Amino acid sequence: MGMITLTINNQKVEVEEGLTILEAAQKAGIYIPTLCYLKEISAMAACRMCVVEVEGAKTLQAACVTPAVDGMVIRTNTPFVRKARKTILELILSDHPFECLTCERGGNCELQRLAEEFNIREVPFEGERTKMDPDVSTPSLVREPEKCILCRRCINVCSEIQGVGVLFPNERGFKTFIGPPFGEQLGNMPCALCGQCTLVCPTGAIHEKEQIEDVWEVLDDPTKHVIVQTAPATRVSLGEALGLEPGSIVTGQMVAALRALGFDKVFDTDFAADLTIMEEGSELIKRLEKGGPLPLITSCSPGWVKFCEHYYPEFLENISTCKSPQQMFGALAKTYYAGKSRIDPKDIVVVSIMPCTAKKFEAQRCEMVDSGYLDVDIVLTVRETAKMIKQAGINIRNLEPEEYDAPLGISTGAGAIFGATGGVMEAALRTVYEMLTGKELEKIDFEAVRGLESVKEAEIELPDLTVKVAVAHGLGNAKKLLERIKNKEAEYHFVEIMACPGGCIGGGGQPIPTDTEKRQKRIAAIYNVDKNMPLRKSHENPALKQLYKDYLIKPLGEMSHKLLHTDYAARRKY
Repeated sequence: MGMITLTINNQKVEVEEGLTILEAAQKAGIYIPTLCYLKEISAMAACRMCVVEVEGAKTLQAACVTPAVDGMVIRTNTPFVRKARKTILELILSDHPFECLTCERGGNCELQRLAEEFNIREVPFEGERTKMDPDVSTPSLVREPEKCILCRRCINVCSEIQGVGVLFPNERGFKTFIGPPFGEQLGNMPCALCGQCTLVCPTGAIHEKEQIEDVWEVLDDPTKHVIVQTAPATRVSLGEALGLEPGSIVTGQMVAALRALGFDKVFDTDFAADLTIMEEGSELIKRLEKGGPLPLITSCSPGWVKFCEHYYPEFLENISTCKSPQQMFGALAKTYYAGKSRIDPKDIVVVSIMPCTAKKFEAQRCEMVDSGYLDVDIVLTVRETAKMIKQAGINIRNLEPEEYDAPLGISTGAGAIFGATGGVMEAALRTVYEMLTGKELEKIDFEAVRGLESVKEAEIELPDLTVKVAVAHGLGNAKKLLERIKNKEAEYHFVEIMACPGGCIGGGGQPIPTDTEKRQKRIAAIYNVDKNMPLRKSHENPALKQLYKDYLIKPLGEMSHKLLHTDYAARRKY
């Protein structure tokens, strides 16, 4: 690819051919404000905040979609450009609710930031305002159309990245709104509830359904025994939500903060991730040896499972019958743990700290009551958890690291890597290999399934079989992989699918903003956690061995099937 030279603000800039003006300016370190633009999705030029003067052009040009051409002369900071951008902002604000003090995104809103940058102190335009009720029809997400600025980011991430496509522009002109077709509620759509839309929304037009007050209420109830579990990815993202660098590992400080909030016990979902490997690995071995639908597809991601129920019901028999680690933990908390602790399970409240908005939906599924109660009672995202810690006046930087409570807080590095795409696959292979061969695995790092490549493939040599595996992250990539399998263009024995780009480290409940660079830092941190663990294989977890000895007896046994396994049913698309 050739190079071109253009002039931006009297500065000569040499960049590759094929870039836009915005990309060329960014390479040169020249700031151009944007609202609708996102690097990883199609540019829409919907907001026009990035307009610039191009010598020879009759009108201002949107920098995010205008190709950079050799010899082009561009000005990004003239009085005319500044006035145009400020007017655009004022027009957007004229139809925006002034609820910054009470808004979900107050202090972390791109529109608010730009209004401050452009020194907007009053809005000169008055007139009719959009009036629409919030959509609270799902257990995971809330839509507030009055806060929408029509940037279309959510449309693009839902359609292009996730391949779901349940959000569209409706109506025309001033009446335009973004949402499901014909004003339908999100709860009636085949939405995976992955929450990727919440990560890209610049305002508070779509966000998780908060349950912070529900947690405070049970923590303040002396009749309740409130326990909390933390998902693998939270240890490398909660710090970020509290102002630390992306990828900061805050495992011990997180435990200390949750204990300070008043939780009776602080446990680790990684324990249940190790348990998942024992059950799912045994399920894979059983299907390989005795026959069964192949490939076996992982079931840890509730967004992926819901997507499959809507769009690919023919693959439901391929999905592992194992519940996700979150739900396995909840079922054990109200049976095994309740018995050991001599606490009536009706008085136990299980709270989950998750990187995922779909986990809120999963916790309320009708299948998740095998303990005799709702297995998991309340799910908080990383963002909600950070708010609670701030509300309590806790500074995570000042906390001494503390250890998880036993026995449901003991885990291995294999459980930790569940937080990254490919992690479930790698953890399973570490255990399945040794279960099948009876030999110790010499190299436990399966690097072929790591990284952010859209679909990763690998082959694992066993004594009598070459096991073919594949890993996909993001539902758009999952769709491509499933189509290949359906059309018999590819054959695998084991497939891992995570709904969100990058896996749980890029989940819909993670800190905003989340981009590729932050995903990579979180993934690197997850593998550092694994590397520094004294035990790195799920089947070596001593608490897990005791669990089977005292209670479950064996993987895929009668008690395991009752508490830890489930099945799924097809859902309508519309």
